[in-house]
Amino acid sequence: MAAHADRVPTAGQALDLACGQGHASVWLARRGLNVVGLDVSAVAIDQARKLARDNAVDDRCRFCVVDLDDGLPPGSPAAMIVCNLFRDRRLDRAVIGRLAPGGVLAIAALSQVGGRPGPFRAVPGELPAAFAELEILATHEADGRAWLLARAPGLS
Repeated sequence: MAAHADRVPTAGQALDLACGQGHASVWLARRGLNVVGLDVSAVAIDQARKLARDNAVDDRCRFCVVDLDDGLPPGSPAAMIVCNLFRDRRLDRAVIGRLAPGGVLAIAALSQVGGRPGPFRAVPGELPAAFAELEILATHEADGRAWLLARAPGLS
């Protein structure tokens, strides 16, 4: 994400799906966003809260234990949505619907391109196809990884 930092908003609400220990959440908060981080692991959420405190952005970060297998919980539109190394195709429509006009999506997943097949790995071209209604800003697939940066129609 840092390589495309000029495309990342510096204000508004951000949503970090499968946030893990909160590294992306803290990076976004340091840029000025108010971040909600969601993860199934209570241990990871505790670590994310500590990381936010240690970086003096805990006032901009809220972390919740959420099982995304149950779907994306309701919330306000997001200027930025990040999803790093978690892929659940059932959430694609909800993610697109959660983006505010002009909102930015950054998603990275394990990929079958240059990697082995598997149920949680993106097939070739999957991310651009899944998010085709968004403006694709950048995308790449290689070495078992796929990522996409895209913007919702509307304000930018």
